[in-house]
Amino acid sequence: METDPRYYIQGVRAGDRKVLAKTITLIESSLPAHQKLVTTVLDHLLPYTGEAIRLGITGVPGSGKSTFIENLGIKLVENGHRLAILAVDPSSAKSGGSILGDKTRMEKLSAHESAFIRPSPSGGSLGGVSRKTRESMLICEAAGYDVIIVETVGVGQSEVSVASMVDFFLVLILAGAGDELQGIKRGVLELADAIAVNKADGNNVENAEKTRKAFADALHLLLPSSSAWVPPVMTCSALTTAGIEEIWDTVLSHRRRMIESGELEAKRRHQALDWMHFLLEEGLKEWFYTAPEIKHKLPLLKRSVETGETTPTAAVKDMLDTFTRRQERNE
Repeated sequence: METDPRYYIQGVRAGDRKVLAKTITLIESSLPAHQKLVTTVLDHLLPYTGEAIRLGITGVPGSGKSTFIENLGIKLVENGHRLAILAVDPSSAKSGGSILGDKTRMEKLSAHESAFIRPSPSGGSLGGVSRKTRESMLICEAAGYDVIIVETVGVGQSEVSVASMVDFFLVLILAGAGDELQGIKRGVLELADAIAVNKADGNNVENAEKTRKAFADALHLLLPSSSAWVPPVMTCSALTTAGIEEIWDTVLSHRRRMIESGELEAKRRHQALDWMHFLLEEGLKEWFYTAPEIKHKLPLLKRSVETGETTPTAAVKDMLDTFTRRQERNE
């Protein structure tokens, strides 16, 4: 693998897809030498980031998310946009997440020269995967992609992770299940900048409208996260593409309002600081657990806690005291 940072910096800035893919592969590497190289590359590319529209999309199983993303993506590239699609998927080390299959199903979009589809690495911690996705997003922006779609493939905290790195968070839901409101967590609704009821076509149009009204009523009970924006609930059909243009217009309208009110800049500053604190905590945890004394003592203390010979509180105090003494010796 190339070790000269200029190779990656110049290649990314030139929009070279091959170099872009190699740079993201470098980001995904856990080797210390590669991570040091990535830091240098990102520092040089950072001034060329931040101009893209960052759109997060999640959806309940069966919501037609793959078809929706492809048809939205086709509209965007046909209108002159350069689109990058990334995923956050910490959930499956075996399947690799749906977007690995999506890349083959999105045949028309993936073949377009203005679209770049990148699966996330499977397995591992959510923090590790979302870090790679965040850094990949910056690389794509530096390469000239002006729309970044970040898809959440996993469940639970992955929605929170995606919402924390994008400007607009879209939740796709499915009509006709009968218990729509029970099928999606309140926390996800609170993150949404818009909700779209998909598959509003054929005999399902009436069910979709009923679901739309139910979610609109539910959103009225929640406190809006922005004083300049009330999340709308819309209907669409990824199959017929009905409503997809309106959803994109909603994304653009939200962006205009956020820029005018100053909330977009404030949101991105807040996201950057939150991310710094998260990385600091992750670094401290790694530093702690890789200390030789802790690696030696932790298995012994775990057995003592499991057998009831010591309390969790005492075990933690023992490890922290050990780590403190280690640092004092090193000073």
